[in-house]
Amino acid sequence: MRVLVVEDERVLADAIATGLRREAMAVDVAYDGAAALEKTSYVDYDVIVLDRDLPKVHGDEVCRRLVSQRNPSRILMLTAAGEVDDRVEGLELGADDYLAKPFVFMELVARVRALARRTAPPLPPVLERAGIRLDPAKRTVTRDGRPISLTRKEFALLACLAQAPGAVVPRERLITEVWGTAWQGVDRTLDVHMATLRKKLGEPVLIQTVRGVGYRLGRSVAG
Repeated sequence: MRVLVVEDERVLADAIATGLRREAMAVDVAYDGAAALEKTSYVDYDVIVLDRDLPKVHGDEVCRRLVSQRNPSRILMLTAAGEVDDRVEGLELGADDYLAKPFVFMELVARVRALARRTAPPLPPVLERAGIRLDPAKRTVTRDGRPISLTRKEFALLACLAQAPGAVVPRERLITEVWGTAWQGVDRTLDVHMATLRKKLGEPVLIQTVRGVGYRLGRSVAG
């Protein structure tokens, strides 16, 4: 799930982003309306958490432009104005949902997930590649019938590889899909996660490193 948090209060924006990342979402942050419009011009987000009172370009105008452009992202409007008239106005602008500040964080998470379910195309019930059986709905993985316990990040990485069987998935795409475009962690983080994923999947090794490019999932390989 890819989320854009648009909030000019930087402490709040970063706190929301950190919390959503802990829920295994790939999150980017924009601190003003102009930056939000720029990011949405080249990144497809499932959900945009949009503060209404923004500098440079007001949140209402951001919402209007996204709707007029038929942007497929779902918009959760976030604002301190919580009166009924304010909520109605926000929804009439084209927002899909409305949450007044202050809010309970887990309610925000639940609303983001609910909106994302309406955005995402239906997932195949099961992905089966090279003896791996991955069920996106139940979040379960087996190899040759043996259950494998994966973290959220490992599951997301394996799903990316399984959706492109035999093809090399570039490092940049894996990082963007799992951590988000704003991720600035240590470059070795992806390699460490892949090494752990390989170990959990067991022998013979199925994930191949294509040095300088990325990874691919195929039949048994030397490593």
